[in-house]
Amino acid sequence: MASPRNLLVAQSGGPSPVINNSLRGLVETCRELPEIGTVYGGWHGIEGVLKEELLDLTAQDPQEIALLRTTPAAGSIGTCRYKLREKQTEDFDRVLEVFKTHNIGYFCYIGGNDSMDTANKVAELAKKRGADLVGIGVPKTIDNDVGDSEFKLIDHTPGYGSVARYWSHIVQFANEENNGSSPADPVLVLQAMGRSIGYIPAAARLADPGRELPLQIYLAERPTTIEQLADNVNDQIRRDGRAIVVVSEGLKLGDLGETKDAFGHTQFSASKMTVAQLVVNALNEKGLAAKGAARCNVPGTDQRHNMIYASTVDLEEAYKVGRQAALMAAAGQSGYMATILRNESPVYGVTYGKAPLPEVANSERKFPANWITADGADVTDDFLKYAAPLVGEDWVSVPMIGGRLRLAQLKRIFAPQQLNRYIPQADRK
Repeated sequence: MASPRNLLVAQSGGPSPVINNSLRGLVETCRELPEIGTVYGGWHGIEGVLKEELLDLTAQDPQEIALLRTTPAAGSIGTCRYKLREKQTEDFDRVLEVFKTHNIGYFCYIGGNDSMDTANKVAELAKKRGADLVGIGVPKTIDNDVGDSEFKLIDHTPGYGSVARYWSHIVQFANEENNGSSPADPVLVLQAMGRSIGYIPAAARLADPGRELPLQIYLAERPTTIEQLADNVNDQIRRDGRAIVVVSEGLKLGDLGETKDAFGHTQFSASKMTVAQLVVNALNEKGLAAKGAARCNVPGTDQRHNMIYASTVDLEEAYKVGRQAALMAAAGQSGYMATILRNESPVYGVTYGKAPLPEVANSERKFPANWITADGADVTDDFLKYAAPLVGEDWVSVPMIGGRLRLAQLKRIFAPQQLNRYIPQADRK
């Protein structure tokens, strides 16, 4: 049998409550595999690989690795938003040099579409250069936009079930406040993440599958005008005396908030004022069909790192996706991403498979148009059937010490650096 080779895992893009459980699934599974030696973590993604900053995960206390299950976000090994582009040939050369120096035979990249593109490019380059490297993608994104719109490559991505659960509860709580304060504040506008893909704001409907709340949902995929939105809200107020409005952060409202840059190109002032605030300002200026005013609430990155709202289903699937990636790596299945595929059964269940990285890297899942209601202010029951099983039934159990969460605490044990200092190409002045 050939000598074991080392595995390097890194993360890219925005985190999620369950990203560390994919990392845990991969690390714990590698202990069982004789083909894999030391497991390293690229410190802050591919940037750490370029800088030869490799955290030794095999040397960590197994109890700390186990605590990754309920440690949210990406603080364990870090993440980045650095993208390897075709013209950055020095970066690609450096990655392969680091791999060769540290006997890296397996590379697993956890992330979304851009991360799958990076994993694919590295795997393809290694193949062209004759390097013995297995490249594997591990899916992660709260936006649920990895894969195809027919759900054949992957049914959903780890991270989405938890942000969907977050919104199902946030809307329930917001409704209680709105119901109580509606004589003074009849309209509450909530802004959800989702610059161009509407899966996150759509999850607000999970709070009210029976459609009893005065809830309206506007996705980025269905542009509207502030006049139409205002009419819809006032119609809701006339029926129910109040309204809760969930908007995507990327919702286009005609020319509301539109400005021109120095070249005369249209731009929107989302960086200066949120969509939610634009909507509230416009509603209050136009007037509501009841006394009082509209107010807004804009959750931030809490949506993607709140462990208390994590889905137990999401946690389990994230772990098993990480395990699947390790097994694929050991089997030499280079050029693939680990996947979750829904079983064709009335009872929810999944199997774990693989999809070619080139297909995943060059695709982006859209929110199905037939899952948006005709009036553009809600989502259909077909979406509910898809999303409801992902949020789980139970609360996640988290370890506590002194009233605080006990999070994983990995030691800064790095592989000795053997190469010259390197500055990533895109960071050079």
